[in-house]
Amino acid sequence: MAKFGLLSFLVCSCIIINAALPAQAQTASKVSKLSKTDPLNTVLLQGFNWQAAKSSSPWYNVLKGIVEDAADAGITDVWFPPPSQSHPNGPEGYLPQRLYDLNSNYGSEQELRDAVDAFHQKGIGCVSDIVINHRCGTKQDDKGMWCVFEGGAEDGRLDWGPWAVCVNDNPYTCGSGQADTGGNFTGAPDIDHTNPAIQANLSEWMNWLKSHVGFDGWRFDFALGYEGKLLGIYAENTNPEFAVGEVWDPVANGSDGRIAYDQDAHRQRLVDWVHSTGDRATTFDFTTKGILQEAVKSNELWRLKDSNGKPSGLIGVLPQKAVTFIDNHDTGSTQQNTWPFPPDKLILGYAYILTHPGIPTIFYDHFVGNMKTEIKNLTAIRKRNNINANSNCRIITAEGDLYMAAIDEKIVMKIGARYDVGNLAPPSPDFSIVTAGIDYCVWEKKSSSP
Repeated sequence: MAKFGLLSFLVCSCIIINAALPAQAQTASKVSKLSKTDPLNTVLLQGFNWQAAKSSSPWYNVLKGIVEDAADAGITDVWFPPPSQSHPNGPEGYLPQRLYDLNSNYGSEQELRDAVDAFHQKGIGCVSDIVINHRCGTKQDDKGMWCVFEGGAEDGRLDWGPWAVCVNDNPYTCGSGQADTGGNFTGAPDIDHTNPAIQANLSEWMNWLKSHVGFDGWRFDFALGYEGKLLGIYAENTNPEFAVGEVWDPVANGSDGRIAYDQDAHRQRLVDWVHSTGDRATTFDFTTKGILQEAVKSNELWRLKDSNGKPSGLIGVLPQKAVTFIDNHDTGSTQQNTWPFPPDKLILGYAYILTHPGIPTIFYDHFVGNMKTEIKNLTAIRKRNNINANSNCRIITAEGDLYMAAIDEKIVMKIGARYDVGNLAPPSPDFSIVTAGIDYCVWEKKSSSP
C-alpha cells in the first residue's frame, strides 16, 4: 500500500462477503519446511502486481508457474500478496476483514498452501504481506459505525469490537482504544496496537500463518501507521526468517521542486525506524529508489555518491537492513503509477541494486517481462561472487553520465551513457566483461569466476 491517504476514498461500507468455510475446517495439507537462508544473502521477488487480484486464473496458480524461473534466477524469497479475505472495495487485500479466512481474490486457501509448498520444494522462502495497521468491520456497532470485526474462525478468534479501534480515529470515531501511535489511514479503522490483547491476537494469527500455511517471513504494510517498537513486538513474538517494513516517507525536494541531492535526513529516519523495532526488521530503501531514479532519468549520476564518498541511500549507512527496489505494486504497477522508475532505464536500476550492498527486490512485472535474461545474468553474478547485503562498495567515479563502483573488489560495474570509460576500466586480463547492455556493464575478476 502506498502512503497513508492514498486509499482514503475507500471507506468500509455495509457490503459484506459471506465467509467461506472457516480456516480450521479446511483439510490440512503438509506444510513443507525450509532450510534457513542467511538474511544477508536474500534476493527478494515481489510475486504480484496491482492487477493480480483481478487475474482470470487464480493468482496463486500463476505464481506456481514461475517457481522454476525463480529458482534458476537465484531468488531466495518470494513476497506474496495479503492472504486474507478483504473488503470488496479493496480486492487487492489491503482492506482486510476476516483474517482467518484465506479464500481471497488471489485464490483459495488450498491454492495458497500449494503455491507456498511449490516454492519451498525449490528452497525458496515465502513472505506474507501483513496488513494490520487497519481493518474493515463486518457489522455496525450501536452507533451505526462499521467497527465490529469478525475473525473468520469458528472459535471467535480475532472477533473484536470498537474497543480495538484507536480513539478519535478519523473518520471512524467509534473507537475506545488508546490514541494512534502513527499516521492516520482514512480508508478503514486504525487498530490500537498498544493493547496487549490485540498484540496477542495478531501474533497468534501470524504464527498460525507460519504453521498452517508455511509462511517464513513478513512484509509489514504501512509501517508508519504505528510505532516501530510495536511492530518489533510482532516480529519478536513470531520470529520470522525475514521481516521488512514499508516506511514510505517522502524524499526531500529542493527549491526547484526536484529531489534534493542531500537525502541524509531522509535515510536517517529509516535508520531510526529500524532501530525502533529493536533491529528486528529491515525496511525498504526508499532513499535509494528516489535518488537512483532521478539520477538515471536526468543524467545526474553524481547523485549516487554522498558527501562521504558512500552510496547515497540507506545502503550507504545501514546496508544490512536496506531492502532495495526499483518499483512495486504501488509505484510502477497499474494502480496510480505514483512514483515510477523511468521505464526506459529499468535495467540500469537493476544493474545497480543487484550488484550493490543491501537486499535487492525484483518486481514481478520486470521479472516476467523482456528483462528476464538480463536480470538472471545479474543475479548469477551476485551469487557467484558472494555479493551480499554487507558487501563493500568502493565508488570509482560518479559523474553526470558515468557511475562506476567496485564491489568487494570482485566485480566492477558501470551505468551511464558514457561508452568509453578510459583508464577507469578494470585492468585486463585480471577482469573481463561478464554481462553488458544499453548503458551498463559488469566486469568480473577472473579469480572469482568458476
